[in-house]
Amino acid sequence: MKIYALPLLLLPFTALAEGERLPYTCDNGSSIHISFSVDLSGRPQAILHFSDAAITLPQVPSASGVLYRAEEIRLHTKADEAIFEDGKGNVRRCKQGSVIPATEASAPVAASSFVDITGRVFYFSRSALPADAVLTIRVQDTARAGARPRTLAEQQIELNNQVTPISFQTTIDRDLIGKKGRVTVSARIEQNGKVLFSNKTPFPAMRQGQPIYVDMQLQQVASGLAR
Repeated sequence: MKIYALPLLLLPFTALAEGERLPYTCDNGSSIHISFSVDLSGRPQAILHFSDAAITLPQVPSASGVLYRAEEIRLHTKADEAIFEDGKGNVRRCKQGSVIPATEASAPVAASSFVDITGRVFYFSRSALPADAVLTIRVQDTARAGARPRTLAEQQIELNNQVTPISFQTTIDRDLIGKKGRVTVSARIEQNGKVLFSNKTPFPAMRQGQPIYVDMQLQQVASGLAR
């Protein structure tokens, strides 16, 4: 069963095995309720509960703690602590319970270990994609020669007749990258498990420890599309 990294942010609770709503109090005086559950495919997720809406964040790989992400919104939990990033540059440091977490004025703010890998995918073909085609983006550490690449993140996007270029954005945890890590990204377009387009060689996604925008041209796979 395929797992999609970009579900709808607002999801009916009838589709979820929702857990207990836990209160968290944040360093800016605000509070938030979070429940943890799994989606219909069994993938762990966190649900942020607000007065008028709920945001669902699927779990993604993380070197420490647990990271949940949907588009630019992130929730990183460890023990009874949680860091919430709203995608607009605002960061809340929260602690489970109703007491505002203490902060040390002299303590430096730790740099985020999460890196956004962004880019776009395009191809040249006279044939239109099937309506149910799916784009898969895979970010890997391919540093070790002869060894199997380590997958850092994988994202699947239902295209629904979307035309190229197709933009993508996914998050990786820098702490998952080896000391001599070589981060690359590859893509393929499939229909019912049949590959229609792919790139033969992965594209570099980071240079000197910083992410770079990835422009990927995919090649049509022989007999992938009917002419």
